[in-house]
Amino acid sequence: MNGMEACSLCPRECNVDRTHKKNGYCGETSEVRLARAALHMWEEPCISGKTGSGAVFFSGCALKCIFCQNSQIADSSVGKKVTIENLASIFLNLQKQGAANINLVTASHFVPQVIEALQIAKGRGLAIPIVYNCGGYENVDTIKQLNGLVDIYLPDMKYYDTNLSGKLSHASDYFEKASVALQEMVSQIGAPVFDEKTNMMKRGVIVRHLILPGHTSDSKSILKYLYEAYNDQIYISIMNQYTPVIHQEVYTELNRCITKREYDKVINYALNLGITNAFIQEGETAKESFIPEFNYEGIVTDK
Repeated sequence: MNGMEACSLCPRECNVDRTHKKNGYCGETSEVRLARAALHMWEEPCISGKTGSGAVFFSGCALKCIFCQNSQIADSSVGKKVTIENLASIFLNLQKQGAANINLVTASHFVPQVIEALQIAKGRGLAIPIVYNCGGYENVDTIKQLNGLVDIYLPDMKYYDTNLSGKLSHASDYFEKASVALQEMVSQIGAPVFDEKTNMMKRGVIVRHLILPGHTSDSKSILKYLYEAYNDQIYISIMNQYTPVIHQEVYTELNRCITKREYDKVINYALNLGITNAFIQEGETAKESFIPEFNYEGIVTDK
């Protein structure tokens, strides 16, 4: 399967032959595994809308941040195998349920299978927008394969500082890879397009940044970069929902939520830069209830 015999789908380029049931750095073989496929109300308003985004959570992850809030699936401890036909059926089932879009959550290491499933589903009537929801640490050649299939890119931009990304995600090249991948995403999609009646995004790029406790200076660097590079070509989602779910013995600053003062500091910086295309979160959103239950809901398998 394209790119998986000596896997180079993500920037780790582990070169593992995942087609022979060997696990790549992501923790997965070439057999697609899912943890959940259901309507999801906790995305940005223009993604979730009133009916919910059709979120398909893929098992495994190439980034593996030490503070991961979805660690159950990131470390591959949860997942049910599905065929490409199953995956296409899941997309169509979500559309029938009224999903505003199909939201591919951390699908980087399964892109060849996703492409095939999308082509099958589109041939059978899948017509809602496709959202590629990722951690930002992407191989640009993999993103190029998605050109023409993805309508909305929803990447993270987690770090600017190489030392920080090296410590917290074992990826000192995070910003280098994420910035090049983002450039390709924006090049494919162009300016954001919304439905005039519903205000739902039809096409566009929304870059998410989760502020980490004690690291507001890095957040400012990211915002400055994004605004200077893209201005109003993208939307920026500035998130305060960091929830400590894994106790940190070394990076003890990660054992707390961010403070209102920290969030206000970053938001005020964004406003002073001139950022207007942005989503901000009000009140306390750092709750474990925002983390979905990975109970295999909505996963169709062969009988």
